[in-house]
Amino acid sequence: MSMRLLRTARRLLGFWRRGGQDLRLLWFALRHPHRPAWLILAVALLAFSAFEPLNFTLPLFGVIDDLLVLPLVLHWLVKCLPREIRGDFNARGYRPQGT
Repeated sequence: MSMRLLRTARRLLGFWRRGGQDLRLLWFALRHPHRPAWLILAVALLAFSAFEPLNFTLPLFGVIDDLLVLPLVLHWLVKCLPREIRGDFNARGYRPQGT
């Protein structure tokens, strides 16, 4: 059981490391001249989800939302970005170490 817990903890740590990189890429994409029109609305909705009333009403749901759902949606949003933006991000040396 402890090995399984350790593997899960490692996955979560890797998940959060990718989340930081995703945030940097999203910030870069928001300032990119060829950003898609839907990006600003999607980021606004993602930011609003952190303050939705359900998070305060049901604290357990809020924790699950903040720790798992928001990073998953953030990663999905980054995957939907055009290749041009992701390529510019990588070309400028913003790639994480080790990948």
